[in-house]
Amino acid sequence: MSDTPKTSRLELASDSLPQDRVFVDPSSAGVDFQFDGKTAAVFDDMVGRSVPMYDEIQRLTVELANDFAVPRTRLYDLGCSTGTTLLNLDAVLPQDVSFVGVDNAPEMLAKARTKFTARGAQRDIDFITADLQQDRVVEDASVVIILLTLQFIRPLNRASVIRRIYEGMREQAALILVEKIIVDNGLFNRMFIRHYYDMKRRNGYSESEIANKREALENVLIPYRPEENVALLKEAGFNQVEEFFRWYNFNGMIAVK
Repeated sequence: MSDTPKTSRLELASDSLPQDRVFVDPSSAGVDFQFDGKTAAVFDDMVGRSVPMYDEIQRLTVELANDFAVPRTRLYDLGCSTGTTLLNLDAVLPQDVSFVGVDNAPEMLAKARTKFTARGAQRDIDFITADLQQDRVVEDASVVIILLTLQFIRPLNRASVIRRIYEGMREQAALILVEKIIVDNGLFNRMFIRHYYDMKRRNGYSESEIANKREALENVLIPYRPEENVALLKEAGFNQVEEFFRWYNFNGMIAVK
């Protein structure tokens, strides 16, 4: 584990980013959500306005990753999108930790490469196009990060995905998982979702944008209950699992091999 924490300014969404207007057009509701070029162009604004406490999730992820990153091992960000988390980690983690960013959307990886080039990062980093549902990508990892990604993987494939991740990790390595969730209690579930949409309204999304995106995600993003995610992790072999973040219907967990 690293015992030399550093601090840095986090890369966060801001008003200067291209604004997310993907779901302004009513026809967008009739097509399943895709991580295509249109989404990649505005993704940093989209995630900053759509994920509650996104800056704090980034901060917590960096702190926990720094606790477990081991020199001359690899850190993986699975579903790395435009590379924001990896940029934040690059400013803090020792240079002898290699980074691997994995995504199944080439447009996202292209944006991530551009951001790393603009930063002038000197770290050993690879960006890989892969499908986590089919490909075994994790090897010699001391940290694996999977933020808001497992929820897009078909439920039938999630156990095998987590198992392959586990098998590619070192002993005492950490998996950092953040997911949108549901809860069993119908009253609370409806309440949490209502407060979530209130947050999106505060962040400038219209009623039609919220409704269009909800419909586009209906068959694409399938959240689990927290206890289902805990079961997935423990069945894969992780012997220590703990919640480190919770905001209504969003949840962060850390699991140690």
